Amino acid sequence: MEWLNYHHLLYFWVTAREGSLARAGEVLRLARPTLSGQIRALENSLGEKLFVRVGRRLELTEMGRVVQRYAEEIFTLGREMLDTVKGRSAGALARLDVGVADVVAKLVVRRLLEPALHLAQSTRLMCHEDSHDRLLNRLAAHELDVVISDAPVPPGSAVRAFNHALGQCSVSVFGTREYFKVRRDFPRSLTDTPMLLPMVGTPLRRSLDTWFDTLTIRPRVIGEFEDSALLKVFGGDGAGVFVAPSAVEREVRRQYGVELLGRIDEVQERYYAITVERRIRHPAVVAICENARDEIFGR
Repeated sequence: MEWLNYHHLLYFWVTAREGSLARAGEVLRLARPTLSGQIRALENSLGEKLFVRVGRRLELTEMGRVVQRYAEEIFTLGREMLDTVKGRSAGALARLDVGVADVVAKLVVRRLLEPALHLAQSTRLMCHEDSHDRLLNRLAAHELDVVISDAPVPPGSAVRAFNHALGQCSVSVFGTREYFKVRRDFPRSLTDTPMLLPMVGTPLRRSLDTWFDTLTIRPRVIGEFEDSALLKVFGGDGAGVFVAPSAVEREVRRQYGVELLGRIDEVQERYYAITVERRIRHPAVVAICENARDEIFGR
């Protein structure tokens, strides 16, 4: 049976956390050559390179990131075990690593993830924002427990993962006071109105463009955004009207100081929780899915 040398793993973990052998050596009180040799011994035992040198910096390889995640969990559990044995903790703190697709409205994400913070067992929520494709790759590498996205894993994807539909809702159009005239003769009034839209190629943009074409509506697109939160900041400053999920109308109005101008029931935003498991086991992910289906979108 092969046994892992946990001293070597600790030296690797501290170096990955500190970002350099010099800083890790100060923390561990080890000479740089000694530390380098211990990490090399770990790489040899695993048969994988964990670091690559870029200039004067050390960067983790793809396998290095996987090992770092396991090391983080191992040493976190070790600290929690000591705390529990010594009476410093009432119990272990569960961890939930969530990947959030950058195009998903942050107000929706907040409502979706809220149940994870109110479980009987305290949960440490770790949120990672990136593109849909990069998040799926991290999910496949077991760096994430779940990905929240507005698009499912496409058929034929190289990533083996499962889509769990959370629900759907229509979108609403918002704007500052100067755009109140849009309320009259909506949605025809959107023609020539300054509008802020998500980037071409996103599911929401495709649905909006189809809807515009069907009704021969031609808004004056003055900005396109990858970040949905940044789009709303511009909208709150009066740069143009914008759309957001109808499920969070109240929150959008309060946070960005805008008013509801109309709803587009024909355009639906869909949300998915994507996991590597067909059957969800993580209690926090179960709570997120149940709350989304029963409370957020079930209404």
